[in-house]
Amino acid sequence: MEHAPSQQRISRILHWIGDVTARASATVLTTIVVVVYAVVLGAKGFPGRWQTGFSTAAEAVTLIMLFVIQHTQSRQQLVTQLKLDELIRTSPHADDLLVHLEVASDAELIEREQSQLAHHEALRDTEGDDAT
Repeated sequence: MEHAPSQQRISRILHWIGDVTARASATVLTTIVVVVYAVVLGAKGFPGRWQTGFSTAAEAVTLIMLFVIQHTQSRQQLVTQLKLDELIRTSPHADDLLVHLEVASDAELIEREQSQLAHHEALRDTEGDDAT
């Protein structure tokens, strides 16, 4: 499925923001800005308008970062899922029904989980019997 050029551009911008803000230097810079602002705010007698302005800006940045993080994590999760699906698909002993299991119903997920647990329990029991 092709995405419009504007969607691709927005995605690249969101990833760039995510990459920049994930750096340690961004944390240091943000900490410095907050400390300097707190010192200046204290020196000016904590004017209410400044506090409101800072609070509004912080809330706006938080909301934007929420969407940036959601977008980048969603993309990373999709990439990881595609890689895992490819490994399952190419393994001759793998259960092909596990590919795209993320779209399965809750009942099927529970059934698969129980099956996996039973399989691992059986392996542990077999290994325990071999050790004696």
